[in-house]
Amino acid sequence: MKTRKVAIIGLGHVGAHVAYTLCNQGTVDELVLIDKDEKKLASEVQDLRDCIAYMPYPVKISAGDFPDLKDCDVAVNAIGKVALLETLDRLTELNFTIPGVKSYIDKINDSGFNGIFINITNPCDLVTYTFAKGLKLPKGHIFGTGTGLDTSRLISALAIQTGIAHNSINGYMMGEHGAKQFTPWSAVTFNGMPLDTWEKKDDRFKFDRDAFTKAAIGGGWVTFSGKKCTEYGIAATAARMVEAVLRDEKVILPASIGLEGQWGESDLFVGVPCLIGKDGVEEIVEIPLTEEELAKFHECCDGVRKNMEYLKDL
Repeated sequence: MKTRKVAIIGLGHVGAHVAYTLCNQGTVDELVLIDKDEKKLASEVQDLRDCIAYMPYPVKISAGDFPDLKDCDVAVNAIGKVALLETLDRLTELNFTIPGVKSYIDKINDSGFNGIFINITNPCDLVTYTFAKGLKLPKGHIFGTGTGLDTSRLISALAIQTGIAHNSINGYMMGEHGAKQFTPWSAVTFNGMPLDTWEKKDDRFKFDRDAFTKAAIGGGWVTFSGKKCTEYGIAATAARMVEAVLRDEKVILPASIGLEGQWGESDLFVGVPCLIGKDGVEEIVEIPLTEEELAKFHECCDGVRKNMEYLKDL
C-alpha cells in the first residue's frame, strides 16, 4: 500500500496547525516539515511526535528540506509574516511573501516534486498565481485555499441561523480572498432546496443576506483582533483539501485557481467552486450566476487584476 506523504513549508501559526490537524485526523502516513528557522523546526517536530501516541493512527514526523519534496504527494505552502499588525491590509504581506516564495521556487523545481501544491500564504490569490507561473507542474496541480475559510464561516453562520446541519448546506463565497468577495445567494441550497424557496415558507430563512456576507468577509478580522493571528479555521480548510486529494474524493470545494474563460474571466487566480481529487483541481464548477452576481464577480476580478500590478515590482 502506498504511503501518503505530505510536506508543510513554513511552520508559523497556520503551518503548525495544518500539521497537527493532518495528524489528528489520521489523513497522512508521513509528514515532512520544512522551515528556515532550525530551532522552530526542531521544536515543532518534537511537539508533534509527543502527541502521536494519542492520535488515531501512527504518523512518521520528520524535519526536512526542499530535496525531501521529491516523493511527497502533496506540499502545503504556509510561510508568512504577520505584517497585518501595523496596516490591517493583506496587500502589505506581498512585500514579504512574494520575495519569500520566489527565493525557493527553483528549489521546489530542482527537488523533482511532482505532486499537488496547495498554497495558504496571503494574499492567497496573488501568491498562488506566482507559484503557478514559476513551478513546473501541470494545470490544476497548483491551487490555493482562496475563499475556502470564508465559505466555512458563511455556512457555519447559516447553520446557526436556520438550525440546519452545516453538512446539509451548500453555498460558496466567490472571488478574491479579501474584501471584494461576494456570496452568490442564488446558488445557496439546504439539502437541495434553494434558499429563495425556503424563505417563502419559513421565517428562519428570512435574514439580511448582505449582513451575512459582510460577517463572512470580516470574521477573520474578529479572530485576528483578539490573538493577532488566525489558526484553526484556515488549518482545517487546508487539511480538508489535502484529504480530498489523497482520497481522490472528487468533492466540490472553493479554491483559488486560474480561470480560462469561466464566467468570462481569464489570466487570474480567484476563489471559485472546484472539483478536487487526486489530480488537484480537476474541474472548475461554473455555477450559474444572476446578472447582479456576475457583475459583482467581474468587479472582484478587476480588483484582483489591479492588485496584480504590485507583483511587477517584487
